[in-house]
Amino acid sequence: MKTKNRDQSLSDSRELDGSYDQLTGNAPSQSKKTIKQRFLKLLPCCGPSAAPSVSQNSIEDDFELSTVCHRPEGLEKLQEQTKFTKKELQVLYRGFKNECPSGVVNEDTFKVIYSQFFPQGDSSTYAHFLFEAFDTNKNGSVSFEDFVIGLSIILRGTINDRLNWAFNLYDLNKDGCITKEEMLDIMKSIYDMMGKYTYPCMQEDAPREHVETFFQKMDRNNDGVVTIDEFIESCQKDENIMQSMQLFDNVI
Repeated sequence: MKTKNRDQSLSDSRELDGSYDQLTGNAPSQSKKTIKQRFLKLLPCCGPSAAPSVSQNSIEDDFELSTVCHRPEGLEKLQEQTKFTKKELQVLYRGFKNECPSGVVNEDTFKVIYSQFFPQGDSSTYAHFLFEAFDTNKNGSVSFEDFVIGLSIILRGTINDRLNWAFNLYDLNKDGCITKEEMLDIMKSIYDMMGKYTYPCMQEDAPREHVETFFQKMDRNNDGVVTIDEFIESCQKDENIMQSMQLFDNVI
């Protein structure tokens, strides 16, 4: 995978965090097409080197599915569970198998793949949070099914589906609400991932300022936590957030 330069990495990390930009209403200024392309590059197994041809027939696909340690569900079943076509699933599977020959990816491998996109910083903590969001079975690994189901929500889910997924990413202990401590952990991990020598330079207190902005927008009853209802209601009432949530429609 190609190493991005420092400015590119800064831009990509902001886009990936669709998290903060979307939730605070800071819609990215890049074109919709550019954001879509960069978003896919930031996802494990979807980089340029992992975008194989789909010209081979389905017999070869079935053979490939039978030669890995973990055999995913049939493509027909995954079509029912996601909003991808069979051809799209074939492309995604071949890319996934290129990076993860065993058919599953553990957290350490996920972090290694992810770190290649942010060589100027430490992406390990943010990659941990992202891995937790994809690992819906909480078994320490992400299968192809986990990956494409999560990807389908991010790229093709309804607004509510996407907001629920984002909320789950921020709710680190999965207790149904987001605390300032959890949000600060997320923001610090993004700061670490972007690196200290990016341009424009990030201030040391930037993560905490982001958290305060987040809670001013979301914590409607000022009880110090953001619930899923507050989160969704606040986002749905913000036109900028709604526009940014639609940036990834039909990205593939």
